[in-house]
Amino acid sequence: MKERLAGTILLCALVPLAILGYLLIVIIGTFGSVKRVRQGVRALDHFVNATIFNGYACESISSHAWRNRHKKWAKFVIKLTDFFQKDHCKRANRREQPIVDLYLSKKLDKQTVGKQI
Repeated sequence: MKERLAGTILLCALVPLAILGYLLIVIIGTFGSVKRVRQGVRALDHFVNATIFNGYACESISSHAWRNRHKKWAKFVIKLTDFFQKDHCKRANRREQPIVDLYLSKKLDKQTVGKQI
């Protein structure tokens, strides 16, 4: 129960900031420095992977797609990204898999709020 309450309170604060962040990504990405936007886009990629695709928060959609390349949604993502950059998902997974392995070995995917240590 503590975890749900903490999550709800946190979301009430984060969602307006996330919307503002998204708008800044669009505006600055269109008219300003792409370098500034890159980290925001990466964070958004990880957020979408964790929420929409039920992946790990430390992993991009591309890396997740490569790990699940036999699934229909992953095949679509791989085909789409290959259009822009050959073997993008494979290279993303090669770069991110050690991070995912560390994330899992340290049990960072487990509940933390309200859990007894």
